[in-house]
Amino acid sequence: MKGRRNFLKTAFATCSLLAGSKLLTACTPTQRTASGEEEIFETFATPNALKGMPIKATFLDEISWDIPHQNWGTKEWDKDFKAMKKMGINTVVLIRAGLGKWIASPFQCLLGKEDVYYPPVDLVEMFLTLADKYDMAFYFGMYDSGKYWQEGLFQKEIDLNMALIDEVWKKYGHHKSFQGWYLSQEISRRTKNMSKIYAEVGKHAKSVSGNLTTLVSPYIHGVKTDQVMAGDKALSVKEHEEEWDEILDNVKGAVDIMAFQDGQVDYHELYDYLVINKKLADKYNMKCWTNIESFDRDMPIRFLPIKWEKLLLKLDAARRAGMENAITFEFSHFMSPNSAYLQAGHLYERYCEHFIL
Repeated sequence: MKGRRNFLKTAFATCSLLAGSKLLTACTPTQRTASGEEEIFETFATPNALKGMPIKATFLDEISWDIPHQNWGTKEWDKDFKAMKKMGINTVVLIRAGLGKWIASPFQCLLGKEDVYYPPVDLVEMFLTLADKYDMAFYFGMYDSGKYWQEGLFQKEIDLNMALIDEVWKKYGHHKSFQGWYLSQEISRRTKNMSKIYAEVGKHAKSVSGNLTTLVSPYIHGVKTDQVMAGDKALSVKEHEEEWDEILDNVKGAVDIMAFQDGQVDYHELYDYLVINKKLADKYNMKCWTNIESFDRDMPIRFLPIKWEKLLLKLDAARRAGMENAITFEFSHFMSPNSAYLQAGHLYERYCEHFIL
């Protein structure tokens, strides 16, 4: 019994040291024994190895492209928003209003012009209501036709989203949580002419909403992109800087936050790209976030929750590079204790241990 008391005393002292003057008993894993006592488990974390920056935002991926649906209703989503809040997330971003035939809400401007299915649930109203309840900011993501901008018909994509912005702001803009817009078409070097959509759609969204914040999340043309894995050449750090200097010059005044996806480059080279991203953001007076991918690109299966060590490596690189915030793609599938993936709940626990939550 004396040995147990000493262990508990040491663990408690460690918690106090890590938390400053706050006594945070949740910093080590606990469970109740059969006798009702609280058993504390040592994490065996290596000291001074890596220190991550916290994740404060997440995408909401209900109109998904390549990950499975969890078929949640309001009750399940409410539970997940509560878990987000506990982890420190204060911003949620609808990944897109629609993709091809699938749309998040009954948008009349799309139902009347595009070949889309009528949705059974108004996901935008549901997410805004939950964001209101949990005091989070909500960013609305644009419609991705899945064809027009990829076929070079940029004006068609622009016109659809201009009409969508007008309808959405009129219908949902009264929500206190509606605080921004996400320009959802993801680009790298191959589609840099897409900056025209960023510029026109972003400026229109800001003009109708009283200059609300606009966010983009492009990707680095690195070794893990599909194009490069199929034989194309990855951009060097210098080439990345040169190309994005040109692209960002084209979207001045339309984009407030740039959050490059962090999964398309290798872990040892991520820091160098992040430093350039911060340099470019500063040059064009943008905020620089990082999109911390919480899924694993290294596995033969697309996609599973990422290994905690890999996530921590990326969080540490982001902290050292001076990122101003971190958004993840995407909490509900890959980090949530409510996820259909058992590994996601374990990732949540490791994250909470690291940040003493």
